[in-house]
Amino acid sequence: MSRYRLFDRSQLRLLPLAARAHDITVKDVLRLVARTPPFTHPDLPRLAQRIQVARKRQRPVILAMGAHVIKQGLSRFVVDLVRRGLVTCVMTNGACVIHDYELALVGATSENVARYIRMGQFGLWRETGALNDIIRRSNIENLGLGEAVGRAIATGKFPHADVSIFAAAYRQPIPATVHVGIGYDIIHEHPNCDGAALGAASYRDFLILAHVVQELEGGVFLNFGSAVMGPEVYLKALAMARNAAHGQGRDIRRFTTAVFDLVELPDDVHREPARTDSRYYFRPWKTILARTVADGGKSFYFRGDHRATLPALWRLLAGAPKIRRPSEKSKVR
Repeated sequence: MSRYRLFDRSQLRLLPLAARAHDITVKDVLRLVARTPPFTHPDLPRLAQRIQVARKRQRPVILAMGAHVIKQGLSRFVVDLVRRGLVTCVMTNGACVIHDYELALVGATSENVARYIRMGQFGLWRETGALNDIIRRSNIENLGLGEAVGRAIATGKFPHADVSIFAAAYRQPIPATVHVGIGYDIIHEHPNCDGAALGAASYRDFLILAHVVQELEGGVFLNFGSAVMGPEVYLKALAMARNAAHGQGRDIRRFTTAVFDLVELPDDVHREPARTDSRYYFRPWKTILARTVADGGKSFYFRGDHRATLPALWRLLAGAPKIRRPSEKSKVR
């Protein structure tokens, strides 16, 4: 037993989501035909072509994302890429699964942190805590966290399941993995949070991701706005995949990576910055754009708001034919 006292969660008072003011509703979730800010970059068509080639060759396309993709109303763009077979794995953090779940359930998400932290109510919303029950059951069934939530939304009574990335992934089916840090997310505040189940389910997702990365040769890894989770989890999964591949006499070197973010970087992002440069600590640059593609891969950087960059990439890909699933008898060679 620990020598230290634990917080008594029975003291907590949960309120219903109906009592919360929301920053985002389904009305803010952009439709595929919506006008979005213009974005052009000479490398974007090249990236789109590499994604199309990867899928025609049945190679994976992994989309790592931070929660602002959802908070900026872009869920339908990710859902459509999943349905078209152009994205074969979605890699997220714990905030993504919370926003996705709330949107699907009540058609709204995102609270004003400054307001609710003053009230001592931040994150303590009854319906959102049901995610902990889903996670606990998923661990008993040996499911990944993302798969369990996707199944719950796809098969349950969720009025807005059409905007759920996790439900779309479950139906496709492709992995949607959730990589949590204990204490990072509001559901960790709740009395029904089971840390052991949470960790086990998320670790199962990490192993699912690592298995996908084993096939990354010739594939594509995209990172939308995840400054820590995306590059760090990808790095460890790639290390495991390359270790296993070497034992099998093969390499994972020739693949494409792309980062979409707001940080201003130099034109040449293929060399990692000097340690004296503060941007050395911007992990997507040194990890995704430089180190992991240094021996045969290709990387791209696109600076801009997600509401401009993601729809711009989607438009380049939307005209592509739907990718046939690997399980189909006739495969594209």
